[in-house]
Amino acid sequence: MAPNTADTALWPAPHASGAVDATVHVPGSKSVTNRALVLASLASEPGWLRRPLRSRDTLLMAGALRAMGIEIEEGVGPDGTGEAWRVIPSDLRGPAAVDVGNAGTVMRFLPPVSALADGPVRFDGDPRSYERPLNGVIDALRQLGARIDDDGRGALPMTVHGNGALEGGTVAVDASSSSQFVSALLLSGPRFNQGVEVRHTGATLPSMPHIRMTVDMLRAVGAQVDTPESGGEPNVWRVSPGALLGRDLVVEPDLSNAQPFLAAALVTGGKVVVPDWPSRTTQPGDRLREIFTEMGGSCELTEYGLVFTGSGSIHGIDVDLGEVGELTPGIAAVAALADSPSTLRGVAHLRLHETDRLAALTKEINELGGDVTETADGLHIRPRRLHGGIFHTYDDHRMATAGAIIGLAVEGVQIENVATTAKTLPDFPDLWTGMLGA
Repeated sequence: MAPNTADTALWPAPHASGAVDATVHVPGSKSVTNRALVLASLASEPGWLRRPLRSRDTLLMAGALRAMGIEIEEGVGPDGTGEAWRVIPSDLRGPAAVDVGNAGTVMRFLPPVSALADGPVRFDGDPRSYERPLNGVIDALRQLGARIDDDGRGALPMTVHGNGALEGGTVAVDASSSSQFVSALLLSGPRFNQGVEVRHTGATLPSMPHIRMTVDMLRAVGAQVDTPESGGEPNVWRVSPGALLGRDLVVEPDLSNAQPFLAAALVTGGKVVVPDWPSRTTQPGDRLREIFTEMGGSCELTEYGLVFTGSGSIHGIDVDLGEVGELTPGIAAVAALADSPSTLRGVAHLRLHETDRLAALTKEINELGGDVTETADGLHIRPRRLHGGIFHTYDDHRMATAGAIIGLAVEGVQIENVATTAKTLPDFPDLWTGMLGA
């Protein structure tokens, strides 16, 4: 398919003329929205999802579930206020066709769901989705009794031949390349005849907060989950079989998507308020409060939300981002503007994300005059005076927002395909220029 010329057009990243002072209402969490859609679809009764994120990834998830027979009504909440989705579960069915786009949550969370469908479910997606690892889910489902045709690729495209149920039981999976392999099996586990016991066999496990999010959300809809944190074996999670409850869930703001706006306060020495920042959350983006404070900012969590203030100085950082890898592009962008070097560690798995994020960040920052080198598991960034130029995104939403952060301090930065931000952050250009008062 030929690229849309509007998508590939260059977007002049706005240059900040002074300190920002803005309140930014960040849309809902993609990670919460897509997990909630899966759990509501597997429940024994209808449920509500309030303030859901409407983005490419979440609309792909909703579309895929609808294709398998789930009814998802879009409207206002049960109290008549605010956008909400009503999810009405039904028997899952095939034949169905699922377009995953390039959404990791869709391509990994839905094969276990489709194994419960009565009929075949075909999975396909963007060209990049063929390169992203899926073998952990495919191999695990085969161990649990599912029949999958993938021509031996361990990747898309593929067909899951559902027969209305899955026996479940104990399964070994190497989730070193993505914690989503574990979450995928846990989310559908309550509907397996024996539940599921997931044993992670790899040497490392990235993005643990996302597994904690999955566990918390399962427990909130009535599932019984045993975890390493609750006294279980290390690297073993158990979900008992049982019915899931329909809930009325309010989706938190996406804290990872708040990153560029907080970075703007840091880069310009200004202030940004993000309303409704939760006081307790499993979202990885909550680590930004700690990381960006260490890099020169200060924050206060109030009843209204998070108030983040930059000091006018940006300091380098040496940090392990293994649990919060998705924050790496934005942190790298800020680090390129700092007053001392930075080392970002623990993120070798980013080479398998929407693009090879380590290679992409290195290339794009260096082409603006930076000095970034890849390490075995991250990046080393030595700040230099940067200049304008084209910042390529590789169809990766977090590359686009990283380029926008640099553009605040560097005149003449042009973002190629800023429209890719619609994957998780619709209307990003308007939110960005609104923050700057344009």
